[in-house]
Amino acid sequence: MTNKRLKYAVAIISGILFISFITGFDKSKTGLTKQPQKVPTIGVLQFVSHPSLDLIYKGFIEELEREGYKDKETIHIDFQNGQADQSKLSSMSQQLISKKPDALVGIATPAAQALANQTTDIPIILGAISDPKAAGLVKDNNHPGGNITGVSDQSPVEAQVKLMKELLPTLKTIGVIYSSAEDNSQSQVDRFKTVAQKEGLTVKTYAVPSTNEISQMTHVMTGEVDAIYTPTDNTIANGFQTIVSIADEANIPIFPSVDTMVGEGGIATIGINQYDLGVQTAKMVVDVITKKKSPSDTPIYTFQTGDLVINEEKAQKLGITIPETIKEEAKK
Repeated sequence: MTNKRLKYAVAIISGILFISFITGFDKSKTGLTKQPQKVPTIGVLQFVSHPSLDLIYKGFIEELEREGYKDKETIHIDFQNGQADQSKLSSMSQQLISKKPDALVGIATPAAQALANQTTDIPIILGAISDPKAAGLVKDNNHPGGNITGVSDQSPVEAQVKLMKELLPTLKTIGVIYSSAEDNSQSQVDRFKTVAQKEGLTVKTYAVPSTNEISQMTHVMTGEVDAIYTPTDNTIANGFQTIVSIADEANIPIFPSVDTMVGEGGIATIGINQYDLGVQTAKMVVDVITKKKSPSDTPIYTFQTGDLVINEEKAQKLGITIPETIKEEAKK
């Protein structure tokens, strides 16, 4: 009797073990056993702290959240800021790449170039580069051909020149100050010069190798021109308050190409919204990490329109009358 009970108990235990084995096997086959999902990592390198670049990063972060990617929850964002130091940009690029992120983002041309110098494998999304081809980042803006694509902040120059002439009907000579150390600044200046000269304006250019020469060059410029134009240029952005201070003393209006710089002392512009640049950058990152879109055949995104922004207080100080039609359309 005892042997029968023992055999019965063994049979029950064996049955339980067999059922457990089969159940576990079925779960592994059908994928019911959940594997932890890999959280994507994005490395972001920003050239310097500046209102326009900071706003791009803000738009980038907030759009990622709207797309379902929240930092430290569903995505990991490794952010570095080079603070305009080229040696820092290089070392920070190496640090970001060593962590093998799913994608990299370069905010402003020097940051993007630093990343591009370190990798040809990891996808790089450009956040606000005026002319990626001129900066040596892609083979062609429509067909990048490598591991890089992204967003251009190329200004609507034709509309900007038209605005200048509307606000300053007697305008004859305009000065353009830009950095000779930034690769795509020269292409912007050439484009502006072509458009402005077609409109009958004389354009004088003033190149500076660094922020140290901005003060002296601006003093020279204000004695030779009726107005000043600043392209999308990180060196000039860093020294913009110096330009504003000297131009104000000479009663010379400044037309910046970046919308946020109107509030910093410019008079008016039609510029690309910096926040929107960040939003579009985030969209392109999501396309790369989720849809596996290849940067090589993804064209550089260029905005076709811009925001009209005016500084009425600065216009009054300079004795410039802004037409009502422009006031009604503009952001102030």
